[in-house]
Amino acid sequence: MRSTRLLPAFAGLAVALSLTATACGPTETAPAADKPAAGATAADPTTGGGGATLPKDLADKLQKHGVDLDKWKNGEWKNWDRDTWLREAEDFVNPVIEGLWDPERMRSAKSPDPAITTAAGAGGSDPVPRPVRAQREKTPYHRNAAPVGKIFFDSPQGPMVCSGTVVKDPRRPGKSNLVWTAGHCVHAGQRGGWFRNITFVPAYNDLGKSASSLNNAQPHQVAPYGQYWADWAVTSGEWIQRGGTNPAWPYDYAVLHVQPERGKKSLEETVGVALPIDFSAPTTAEAGTMGAWGYPAAPPYNGLIMHKCLDRPTRLTTAPATPTMYRIGCTMTGGSSGGGWIRTMPNGKVALVSNTSIGPVGGNGWLAGPQLGRGAKDAHEMVSKKFAR
Repeated sequence: MRSTRLLPAFAGLAVALSLTATACGPTETAPAADKPAAGATAADPTTGGGGATLPKDLADKLQKHGVDLDKWKNGEWKNWDRDTWLREAEDFVNPVIEGLWDPERMRSAKSPDPAITTAAGAGGSDPVPRPVRAQREKTPYHRNAAPVGKIFFDSPQGPMVCSGTVVKDPRRPGKSNLVWTAGHCVHAGQRGGWFRNITFVPAYNDLGKSASSLNNAQPHQVAPYGQYWADWAVTSGEWIQRGGTNPAWPYDYAVLHVQPERGKKSLEETVGVALPIDFSAPTTAEAGTMGAWGYPAAPPYNGLIMHKCLDRPTRLTTAPATPTMYRIGCTMTGGSSGGGWIRTMPNGKVALVSNTSIGPVGGNGWLAGPQLGRGAKDAHEMVSKKFAR
Protein backbone atom coordinates (compact mmCIF):
# COMPACT_ATOMS: atom_id res chain seq x y z
CA MET A 1 0.00 0.00 0.00
CA ARG A 2 1.39 3.39 -1.00
CA SER A 3 -0.33 5.47 1.63
CA THR A 4 1.42 6.88 4.65
CA ARG A 5 -0.11 7.26 8.05
CA LEU A 6 -2.36 10.29 8.52
CA LEU A 7 -3.60 10.56 12.06
CA PRO A 8 -6.82 12.50 12.66
CA ALA A 9 -7.38 13.74 16.19
CA PHE A 10 -9.85 16.40 17.21
CA ALA A 11 -9.05 16.12 20.90
CA GLY A 12 -10.75 18.96 22.70
CA LEU A 13 -12.51 19.65 19.39
CA ALA A 14 -9.29 20.99 17.81
CA VAL A 15 -7.70 19.69 14.62
CA ALA A 16 -4.32 17.96 14.66
CA LEU A 17 -3.26 15.92 11.66
CA SER A 18 0.29 14.64 11.17
CA LEU A 19 2.15 12.91 8.35
CA THR A 20 5.00 10.44 8.50
CA ALA A 21 6.20 10.99 4.91
CA THR A 22 5.74 13.07 1.81
CA ALA A 23 5.07 11.89 -1.70
CA CYS A 24 7.20 12.22 -4.78
CA GLY A 25 5.84 12.08 -8.28
CA PRO A 26 5.69 13.77 -11.68
CA THR A 27 5.30 17.49 -12.16
CA GLU A 28 1.87 18.69 -13.28
CA THR A 29 0.49 21.82 -14.85
CA ALA A 30 -1.09 24.57 -12.79
CA PRO A 31 -4.90 24.77 -12.87
CA ALA A 32 -6.59 27.22 -15.19
CA ALA A 33 -8.49 30.10 -13.64
CA ASP A 34 -12.18 29.23 -13.35
CA LYS A 35 -15.14 31.52 -13.02
CA PRO A 36 -17.07 31.50 -9.73
CA ALA A 37 -20.77 32.13 -9.95
CA ALA A 38 -22.64 33.21 -6.85
CA GLY A 39 -26.16 32.30 -5.87
CA ALA A 40 -28.33 34.85 -4.10
CA THR A 41 -31.16 34.34 -1.65
CA ALA A 42 -33.93 36.38 -0.15
CA ALA A 43 -33.20 38.78 2.69
CA ASP A 44 -34.93 36.51 5.18
CA PRO A 45 -35.03 32.88 4.04
CA THR A 46 -35.92 31.43 7.44
CA THR A 47 -39.62 30.90 6.87
CA GLY A 48 -40.85 27.35 7.06
CA GLY A 49 -43.83 25.17 6.28
CA GLY A 50 -47.20 24.99 7.93
CA GLY A 51 -48.60 27.98 6.10
CA ALA A 52 -45.82 30.42 7.06
CA THR A 53 -45.64 33.64 5.09
CA LEU A 54 -42.75 33.91 2.67
CA PRO A 55 -40.85 37.21 2.40
CA LYS A 56 -42.14 39.27 -0.52
CA ASP A 57 -38.87 39.29 -2.46
CA LEU A 58 -38.62 35.49 -2.20
CA ALA A 59 -42.27 35.03 -3.11
CA ASP A 60 -41.88 37.32 -6.12
CA LYS A 61 -38.85 35.38 -7.35
CA LEU A 62 -40.61 32.02 -6.99
CA GLN A 63 -43.75 33.26 -8.72
CA LYS A 64 -41.62 34.64 -11.55
CA HIS A 65 -40.43 31.10 -12.17
CA GLY A 66 -43.93 29.62 -12.00
CA VAL A 67 -43.58 28.07 -8.56
CA ASP A 68 -46.69 27.22 -6.52
CA LEU A 69 -46.05 29.09 -3.25
CA ASP A 70 -48.29 26.85 -1.15
CA LYS A 71 -46.44 23.76 -2.34
CA TRP A 72 -43.09 25.43 -1.68
CA LYS A 73 -44.09 26.34 1.89
CA ASN A 74 -45.13 22.76 2.55
CA GLY A 75 -42.02 21.25 1.03
CA GLU A 76 -43.94 19.85 -1.93
CA TRP A 77 -42.50 21.81 -4.87
CA LYS A 78 -42.26 19.13 -7.54
CA ASN A 79 -41.93 21.23 -10.68
CA TRP A 80 -38.54 20.31 -12.13
CA ASP A 81 -39.32 21.53 -15.64
CA ARG A 82 -36.06 22.67 -17.27
CA ASP A 83 -37.73 25.94 -18.29
CA THR A 84 -38.72 26.86 -14.73
CA TRP A 85 -35.97 25.12 -12.75
CA LEU A 86 -34.07 27.85 -10.86
CA ARG A 87 -30.77 27.63 -12.68
CA GLU A 88 -28.73 30.82 -12.84
CA ALA A 89 -26.36 32.01 -10.12
CA GLU A 90 -28.72 34.67 -8.80
CA ASP A 91 -31.67 32.25 -8.65
CA PHE A 92 -30.57 30.27 -5.58
CA VAL A 93 -33.28 30.13 -2.88
CA ASN A 94 -33.53 27.64 -0.04
CA PRO A 95 -35.98 28.64 2.73
CA VAL A 96 -35.89 26.54 5.89
CA ILE A 97 -38.68 23.99 6.13
CA GLU A 98 -38.43 22.89 9.74
CA GLY A 99 -38.90 19.18 10.29
CA LEU A 100 -38.57 18.25 6.61
CA TRP A 101 -35.38 16.24 7.14
CA ASP A 102 -36.42 13.83 9.89
CA PRO A 103 -34.27 10.73 10.60
CA GLU A 104 -36.35 8.50 8.34
CA ARG A 105 -36.17 10.89 5.38
CA MET A 106 -32.41 11.25 5.88
CA ARG A 107 -31.98 7.49 5.74
CA SER A 108 -34.04 7.29 2.53
CA ALA A 109 -31.68 9.71 0.72
CA LYS A 110 -29.68 8.22 -2.16
CA SER A 111 -26.36 9.13 -3.71
CA PRO A 112 -26.39 11.19 -6.93
CA ASP A 113 -23.08 9.70 -8.04
CA PRO A 114 -24.16 6.80 -10.29
CA ALA A 115 -25.41 9.37 -12.80
CA ILE A 116 -22.19 11.40 -12.77
CA THR A 117 -19.27 8.97 -12.56
CA THR A 118 -16.95 9.10 -15.54
CA ALA A 119 -14.02 7.23 -17.02
CA ALA A 120 -10.59 8.81 -17.27
CA GLY A 121 -10.15 10.79 -20.46
CA ALA A 122 -7.33 12.54 -22.37
CA GLY A 123 -3.56 12.37 -21.89
CA GLY A 124 -1.87 13.74 -18.80
CA SER A 125 -3.21 11.03 -16.50
CA ASP A 126 -1.00 8.80 -14.39
CA PRO A 127 -1.66 5.04 -14.15
CA VAL A 128 -4.74 4.04 -12.19
CA PRO A 129 -3.80 3.80 -8.50
CA ARG A 130 -4.17 0.62 -6.55
CA PRO A 131 -7.34 0.59 -4.42
CA VAL A 132 -6.97 1.68 -0.81
CA ARG A 133 -9.58 0.17 1.47
CA ALA A 134 -11.64 2.83 3.24
CA GLN A 135 -11.36 2.80 7.02
CA ARG A 136 -14.19 3.52 9.43
CA GLU A 137 -13.62 6.73 11.35
CA LYS A 138 -13.43 6.37 15.12
CA THR A 139 -16.45 7.34 17.16
CA PRO A 140 -17.68 9.66 18.44
CA TYR A 141 -17.22 11.61 15.23
CA HIS A 142 -17.43 14.95 16.99
CA ARG A 143 -14.10 14.14 18.68
CA ASN A 144 -12.30 12.48 15.78
CA ALA A 145 -13.54 14.30 12.67
CA ALA A 146 -15.61 17.20 13.92
CA PRO A 147 -15.76 19.27 10.68
CA VAL A 148 -17.18 16.40 8.60
CA GLY A 149 -20.89 15.90 8.00
CA LYS A 150 -23.59 14.96 5.52
CA ILE A 151 -25.43 17.20 3.06
CA PHE A 152 -29.04 16.38 2.21
CA PHE A 153 -30.99 17.84 -0.70
CA ASP A 154 -33.97 17.19 -2.95
CA SER A 155 -33.57 16.42 -6.66
CA PRO A 156 -35.95 15.25 -9.39
CA GLN A 157 -35.05 11.69 -8.36
CA GLY A 158 -36.01 12.32 -4.73
CA PRO A 159 -33.97 12.87 -1.55
CA MET A 160 -30.21 12.80 -2.16
CA VAL A 161 -27.09 12.83 0.01
CA CYS A 162 -23.48 14.01 -0.21
CA SER A 163 -20.72 14.85 2.26
CA GLY A 164 -19.32 18.22 3.33
CA THR A 165 -16.73 19.90 5.56
CA VAL A 166 -16.86 22.95 7.83
CA VAL A 167 -14.28 25.48 6.61
CA LYS A 168 -13.02 28.77 7.99
CA ASP A 169 -14.45 32.18 7.10
CA PRO A 170 -11.67 34.81 7.10
CA ARG A 171 -14.15 37.58 7.93
CA ARG A 172 -15.75 35.73 10.84
CA PRO A 173 -12.88 34.15 12.77
CA GLY A 174 -14.14 31.50 15.14
CA LYS A 175 -17.70 31.94 13.88
CA SER A 176 -17.73 30.45 10.39
CA ASN A 177 -20.95 29.28 8.77
CA LEU A 178 -19.26 27.95 5.63
CA VAL A 179 -19.37 24.38 4.29
CA TRP A 180 -17.26 23.07 1.40
CA THR A 181 -18.67 20.39 -0.91
CA ALA A 182 -18.94 19.36 -4.57
CA GLY A 183 -20.73 21.38 -7.23
CA HIS A 184 -22.86 18.38 -8.20
CA CYS A 185 -24.19 18.28 -4.64
CA VAL A 186 -25.86 21.70 -5.01
CA HIS A 187 -26.48 22.24 -8.74
CA ALA A 188 -27.41 19.85 -11.57
CA GLY A 189 -25.06 21.53 -14.05
CA GLN A 190 -26.07 21.65 -17.69
CA ARG A 191 -28.98 19.26 -17.03
CA GLY A 192 -30.85 21.62 -14.71
CA GLY A 193 -30.48 24.07 -11.86
CA TRP A 194 -30.09 24.44 -8.10
CA PHE A 195 -31.20 21.55 -5.95
CA ARG A 196 -33.68 22.26 -3.16
CA ASN A 197 -33.98 21.91 0.60
CA ILE A 198 -30.21 21.75 1.07
CA THR A 199 -29.16 21.14 4.67
CA PHE A 200 -25.90 20.17 6.40
CA VAL A 201 -25.73 17.77 9.36
CA PRO A 202 -22.33 17.82 11.11
CA ALA A 203 -21.18 14.59 12.78
CA TYR A 204 -24.17 12.69 11.40
CA ASN A 205 -24.80 9.46 13.37
CA ASP A 206 -22.12 10.52 15.84
CA LEU A 207 -21.78 7.10 17.48
CA GLY A 208 -21.72 5.14 14.22
CA LYS A 209 -24.84 3.13 15.01
CA SER A 210 -26.16 0.41 12.70
CA ALA A 211 -29.32 0.72 10.63
CA SER A 212 -31.29 -1.44 13.07
CA SER A 213 -30.10 0.65 16.02
CA LEU A 214 -31.29 3.78 14.27
CA ASN A 215 -34.79 2.49 13.55
CA ASN A 216 -36.27 4.35 16.50
CA ALA A 217 -33.51 6.90 16.95
CA GLN A 218 -34.29 10.35 18.26
CA PRO A 219 -33.29 13.34 16.09
CA HIS A 220 -30.42 14.28 18.42
CA GLN A 221 -28.91 10.80 18.01
CA VAL A 222 -28.83 11.22 14.24
CA ALA A 223 -28.01 14.94 14.16
CA PRO A 224 -26.16 15.73 17.41
CA TYR A 225 -25.55 19.35 16.44
CA GLY A 226 -28.86 19.83 14.64
CA GLN A 227 -29.25 20.92 11.03
CA TYR A 228 -27.78 23.89 9.19
CA TRP A 229 -29.69 25.03 6.11
CA ALA A 230 -27.95 26.69 3.17
CA ASP A 231 -29.07 30.30 2.70
CA TRP A 232 -26.56 30.97 -0.10
CA ALA A 233 -24.45 28.87 -2.43
CA VAL A 234 -21.60 29.38 -4.87
CA THR A 235 -20.26 26.99 -7.47
CA SER A 236 -18.09 27.57 -10.52
CA GLY A 237 -19.46 29.09 -13.70
CA GLU A 238 -18.01 26.09 -15.53
CA TRP A 239 -20.11 23.74 -13.43
CA ILE A 240 -23.32 25.71 -14.00
CA GLN A 241 -22.77 25.78 -17.75
CA ARG A 242 -21.24 22.34 -18.38
CA GLY A 243 -21.65 20.35 -15.19
CA GLY A 244 -21.98 16.62 -15.80
CA THR A 245 -19.62 16.60 -18.78
CA ASN A 246 -15.95 15.63 -18.71
CA PRO A 247 -14.60 19.20 -19.11
CA ALA A 248 -16.49 20.32 -15.99
CA TRP A 249 -15.20 17.86 -13.41
CA PRO A 250 -12.08 19.93 -12.57
CA TYR A 251 -14.49 22.70 -11.47
CA ASP A 252 -16.77 20.47 -9.39
CA TYR A 253 -16.72 22.33 -6.07
CA ALA A 254 -19.11 24.52 -4.11
CA VAL A 255 -19.30 26.69 -0.99
CA LEU A 256 -22.41 26.90 1.16
CA HIS A 257 -23.26 29.55 3.71
CA VAL A 258 -25.54 27.96 6.28
CA GLN A 259 -27.78 28.96 9.16
CA PRO A 260 -29.08 26.81 12.04
CA GLU A 261 -32.57 25.42 11.69
CA ARG A 262 -32.98 26.46 15.32
CA GLY A 263 -31.00 28.92 17.41
CA LYS A 264 -28.40 31.47 16.39
CA LYS A 265 -25.04 29.91 17.23
CA SER A 266 -22.59 29.72 14.32
CA LEU A 267 -21.62 26.38 12.82
CA GLU A 268 -17.97 26.69 13.86
CA GLU A 269 -18.93 27.60 17.44
CA THR A 270 -21.28 24.62 17.51
CA VAL A 271 -18.88 21.94 16.29
CA GLY A 272 -15.79 23.59 17.78
CA VAL A 273 -13.58 23.62 14.68
CA ALA A 274 -13.34 24.69 11.03
CA LEU A 275 -10.60 23.87 8.55
CA PRO A 276 -8.58 26.44 6.59
CA ILE A 277 -8.41 25.91 2.82
CA ASP A 278 -5.23 25.48 0.79
CA PHE A 279 -5.78 27.34 -2.49
CA SER A 280 -2.19 26.91 -3.70
CA ALA A 281 -3.15 23.90 -5.86
CA PRO A 282 0.07 22.00 -5.02
CA THR A 283 1.39 19.48 -7.52
CA THR A 284 1.13 15.81 -6.65
CA ALA A 285 4.85 15.89 -5.87
CA GLU A 286 4.34 18.73 -3.41
CA ALA A 287 1.07 17.69 -1.84
CA GLY A 288 2.16 14.72 0.26
CA THR A 289 -0.37 12.25 1.60
CA MET A 290 -4.01 13.30 1.38
CA GLY A 291 -6.88 12.02 3.47
CA ALA A 292 -10.42 11.93 2.05
CA TRP A 293 -13.35 11.84 4.47
CA GLY A 294 -17.01 11.14 3.74
CA TYR A 295 -20.13 9.02 4.18
CA PRO A 296 -20.19 6.48 1.30
CA ALA A 297 -23.78 5.47 0.58
CA ALA A 298 -23.68 3.30 -2.56
CA PRO A 299 -23.14 -0.46 -2.05
CA PRO A 300 -21.39 -2.02 -0.24
CA TYR A 301 -21.87 0.96 2.12
CA ASN A 302 -25.14 2.30 3.50
CA GLY A 303 -24.37 5.97 4.18
CA LEU A 304 -24.57 5.67 7.97
CA ILE A 305 -20.88 5.36 8.79
CA MET A 306 -18.11 7.91 8.24
CA HIS A 307 -15.06 6.56 6.42
CA LYS A 308 -11.67 7.85 5.30
CA CYS A 309 -8.99 6.93 2.77
CA LEU A 310 -5.31 7.90 2.99
CA ASP A 311 -3.09 7.91 -0.08
CA ARG A 312 -0.60 9.94 -2.09
CA PRO A 313 -2.28 11.61 -5.08
CA THR A 314 -1.56 11.09 -8.75
CA ARG A 315 -2.89 12.98 -11.76
CA LEU A 316 -6.15 12.54 -13.67
CA THR A 317 -7.14 14.48 -16.79
CA THR A 318 -10.80 14.19 -17.82
CA ALA A 319 -10.73 16.31 -21.00
CA PRO A 320 -8.17 18.12 -23.19
CA ALA A 321 -7.11 21.63 -22.14
CA THR A 322 -8.59 21.30 -18.65
CA PRO A 323 -6.78 21.29 -15.29
CA THR A 324 -5.59 17.97 -13.95
CA MET A 325 -7.39 16.56 -10.94
CA TYR A 326 -5.99 14.77 -7.91
CA ARG A 327 -6.65 11.03 -7.82
CA ILE A 328 -6.16 8.62 -4.93
CA GLY A 329 -6.83 4.95 -4.40
CA CYS A 330 -10.02 4.60 -2.34
CA THR A 331 -12.93 2.16 -2.09
CA MET A 332 -15.47 4.76 -0.94
CA THR A 333 -18.51 5.01 -3.21
CA GLY A 334 -21.28 7.49 -4.01
CA GLY A 335 -22.41 9.57 -1.03
CA SER A 336 -18.81 10.43 -0.23
CA SER A 337 -18.96 13.09 -2.96
CA GLY A 338 -18.23 16.56 -1.63
CA GLY A 339 -16.28 15.18 1.31
CA GLY A 340 -13.11 17.10 2.15
CA TRP A 341 -9.56 16.09 1.23
CA ILE A 342 -7.04 17.17 3.86
CA ARG A 343 -3.26 17.60 3.73
CA THR A 344 -0.59 18.82 6.13
CA MET A 345 0.88 22.16 5.06
CA PRO A 346 4.61 23.02 5.18
CA ASN A 347 3.95 24.89 8.46
CA GLY A 348 2.65 21.69 10.04
CA LYS A 349 -0.98 22.77 10.08
CA VAL A 350 -3.72 20.92 8.24
CA ALA A 351 -5.97 22.34 5.53
CA LEU A 352 -8.65 21.26 3.11
CA VAL A 353 -7.06 20.90 -0.34
CA SER A 354 -9.82 19.29 -2.47
CA ASN A 355 -13.16 17.49 -2.35
CA THR A 356 -14.39 14.19 -3.69
CA SER A 357 -15.85 14.62 -7.17
CA ILE A 358 -15.84 11.45 -9.28
CA GLY A 359 -14.93 7.78 -9.33
CA PRO A 360 -14.58 5.14 -12.04
CA VAL A 361 -17.51 3.85 -14.07
CA GLY A 362 -18.62 0.50 -12.73
CA GLY A 363 -16.10 0.39 -9.91
CA ASN A 364 -14.99 1.82 -6.61
CA GLY A 365 -11.19 1.65 -6.66
CA TRP A 366 -10.33 5.36 -6.78
CA LEU A 367 -11.63 8.87 -6.20
CA ALA A 368 -10.71 12.14 -7.91
CA GLY A 369 -11.05 15.73 -6.74
CA PRO A 370 -10.41 19.18 -8.24
CA GLN A 371 -7.38 21.32 -7.62
CA LEU A 372 -8.52 24.38 -5.68
CA GLY A 373 -6.87 27.35 -7.34
CA ARG A 374 -7.77 30.96 -8.04
CA GLY A 375 -11.35 30.34 -9.10
CA ALA A 376 -12.09 28.31 -5.98
CA LYS A 377 -10.55 31.00 -3.82
CA ASP A 378 -12.69 33.65 -5.53
CA ALA A 379 -15.80 31.59 -4.82
CA HIS A 380 -14.86 31.30 -1.15
CA GLU A 381 -14.16 35.03 -0.95
CA MET A 382 -17.48 35.83 -2.60
CA VAL A 383 -19.45 34.04 0.10
CA SER A 384 -17.28 35.41 2.92
CA LYS A 385 -17.72 39.00 1.74
CA LYS A 386 -21.48 38.68 1.34
CA PHE A 387 -21.94 37.67 4.97
CA ALA A 388 -19.22 39.85 6.51
CA ARG A 389 -20.32 41.51 9.73
